[in-house]
Amino acid sequence: MGCFFTGNNIKIGSNTVIARNCYFDGRAGLIDIKNNVSIAPEVCIITMSHQVNSPDFDTIVKPVLIEDYVWVGTRAMIMPGVIAGQGCVLAAASVVTKSVDPYTVVAGSPAKKIGERTKDLNYSLNYFPFFNTDIQ
Repeated sequence: MGCFFTGNNIKIGSNTVIARNCYFDGRAGLIDIKNNVSIAPEVCIITMSHQVNSPDFDTIVKPVLIEDYVWVGTRAMIMPGVIAGQGCVLAAASVVTKSVDPYTVVAGSPAKKIGERTKDLNYSLNYFPFFNTDIQ
């Protein structure tokens, strides 16, 4: 479905849904996605970057952790070192540069808190299109 997984440092839990055209950078840092996580289309998860003021373009490698019941909106970008706490929402087109507390809703670039999500979450995701379509 057009997703690109680079490296072998990627863990994906049960009942997690990953939509089309996502990019997961598991070359150096671990991407650890827990259970019942909803990842919308074109999301980027990055574990490696560069130090801005390094004369040698030194790399920065940090893991990304996405806890249970996190909802990641379309075209969100999750940067190295982020922990997305249980049940939080990373809104569409957000650039998440810092960890997000559980059940917090963030949006923007850089992402900032805009609200809270209910703590009464008990769903189990189940989505699998047969082809590159939503028709089942």
